[in-house]
Amino acid sequence: MRLDPDLLLAGGIQEIGGLEMAMYKPRWGAFFKTPLEGHLREHGISTLVFCGCNFPNCPRTSIYEASERDFRVVLPTDAISGLYERGEEELAAIGVQLMTSDQIATGLLDRLARTH
Repeated sequence: MRLDPDLLLAGGIQEIGGLEMAMYKPRWGAFFKTPLEGHLREHGISTLVFCGCNFPNCPRTSIYEASERDFRVVLPTDAISGLYERGEEELAAIGVQLMTSDQIATGLLDRLARTH
């Protein structure tokens, strides 16, 4: 699927497959002047898992923005670059759950097994 630059630059969210969406973010934080919060709330999403590149910039900003909006936040420590010990301590202090990707996957599989 091709991205629709007009839609994205106008602040829209584009479905690119299944439950996968794309949006343009004009600044470091994913919530700043974007429709992300409304989209998540509309779909009943209350927990966010962040991964990405260069923790001190975009991921850190987006995590704090999510926390300010009362989303539960999980950070797979092995799926983000640039994470440092003091950053982990700061995140834990605001309630971010620090886990490995394997711990998250195991938790999701356990939860799925309990519901079926």
